[in-house]
Amino acid sequence: MAITAALVKELRERTQAGMMECKKALVETNGDIDAAVEYMRKAGLAKADKKSGRTAAEGQIVIETSADQKTVVIIEINCETDFVIKSDDFQQFASQIAALAIANQPDNINALLGMTMDSGSTVAEATKSLIAKVGENINVRRYAKITSNGVLGSYLHGTRIGVITELEGGDIGLAKDIAMHIAATKPVCVSSDEVSDDIINKEKEIYTAQAAESGKPADIVEKMVTGRIAKFLKEITLMGQSYVKDPDITVEKLIKKNKAKVLGFYRFEVGEGIEKKEENFAEEVMAQVKGS
Repeated sequence: MAITAALVKELRERTQAGMMECKKALVETNGDIDAAVEYMRKAGLAKADKKSGRTAAEGQIVIETSADQKTVVIIEINCETDFVIKSDDFQQFASQIAALAIANQPDNINALLGMTMDSGSTVAEATKSLIAKVGENINVRRYAKITSNGVLGSYLHGTRIGVITELEGGDIGLAKDIAMHIAATKPVCVSSDEVSDDIINKEKEIYTAQAAESGKPADIVEKMVTGRIAKFLKEITLMGQSYVKDPDITVEKLIKKNKAKVLGFYRFEVGEGIEKKEENFAEEVMAQVKGS
């Protein structure tokens, strides 16, 4: 069958692919346009599989809250470059994933990836299709949700850091302020009793070795280590930290003043744990909230 310009044009309109790619697909399928679409789709997914192994350390955090304010979800979607983040394709994909997540409220990332989008594809399949289209690895990497009858709050620092919080008591304004604080200070957990023994023992070993070099008596060394551990726990726990908007009080005092309790939080920062160029976005948030 002759491959006409009209056929190539029609295939380009249906697939948004290049002219030569469309012509090749039509030649391979003897001018059958439906078969050409399927051929291109398979070829694109094959390329996507090859790209899926590349490091995707850029991307954005999306947060969505249900209409009844009882559920909030947070998702990290990664890609390789800022250029793709700003594209309409990536932005539409991120919005669709967030809408799907809040509408269905899956329990975990695997459940989210298996959900069906409006296109009829699962999230995992749609991710592969987007990889083929934009030419970069895309990864729906992390997902979390909080469902509560308490007070839920959230904060997005641009698109790179997102926090969702759950309070008992207080109000949405307080929940958002706590979320902003968490974005800036990156606490490990809510309070010191949640810090694992492994973390404490590791720090204790380091401090003991450092204090022993001072040559002081064992009882003094023990007091020095105890003091440093107490300071360490204040620095890494939300309740022990100085509140970024008012460093004269701790978050614990702020919460008690408002007759509230922090039940939990999730903090996502783009690319955490992925080997990449390090940039301190927490410091950027700290500077912003102190000036607000």
